[in-house]
Amino acid sequence: MKRDDIINSLKEKSSIKYQQNVVRMGIPEHNSIGVSTGEVRKLAKKINKLVTAHEAHKLGLSLWQSGYHEGKLLAVLLVDPFETNEADIERFMQEVHSWDLCDHVCKNLIVLQPKFREYIHKWCDDTKTYYKRAAFCLMAASCVPSSKIQLTREDIDDYLHIIRKHADDERTHVKKAVSWALREIGKKDADLLERALTLAYELHNSASKHERWIGRHALKELENLVTVNERERLISSQTKMGKSAGKPL
Repeated sequence: MKRDDIINSLKEKSSIKYQQNVVRMGIPEHNSIGVSTGEVRKLAKKINKLVTAHEAHKLGLSLWQSGYHEGKLLAVLLVDPFETNEADIERFMQEVHSWDLCDHVCKNLIVLQPKFREYIHKWCDDTKTYYKRAAFCLMAASCVPSSKIQLTREDIDDYLHIIRKHADDERTHVKKAVSWALREIGKKDADLLERALTLAYELHNSASKHERWIGRHALKELENLVTVNERERLISSQTKMGKSAGKPL
């Protein structure tokens, strides 16, 4: 299986609708094929069944270099996190030019790196938008059950400290990621919800309009979380399960 064959497979599934969606995110039209993320994931599963893990990794690195947005999305699903080194991660991040690719790289690759916490500390101080967004995306991604990452209370303390320190950022893509990280912390359990709410209220009452935005945005979800029997993680009272089985906190 060769890169050009995979690119042609993507082009066969292209549509003007999805291409326009990608272009609206700031990706040049000539770098967009126009394929949904769902189709990209289906193709990744197919490829992973046909080739070895090492071959998939090599294909992933080659697809990243194709220049196509969808090629990069697919690449992230093929590369082996354990074969991916720091130089690869840095090259990927240098070529991230949209929020969706930033989140995709963080959730499907970087958070699986043993040293992902080091990237959080490194990038939260970065001046480049997508590097800084990545720091908070990694926080959020590490808090969800699918990550299977065991976070200590010290880790959470660290996350909350970083959120408080860097919440005064005017960039929309950064603010949304900060709010996302805070909300995912609050959804882990009732104790952490209380801590997330405390910080959200503090930000909501801040003199900084950017911090107020983050606080307000986070509270919309945090204030509506409920507990469900036999489930540690909290869910929104607006969901079907939350409405039928949720218990207010």
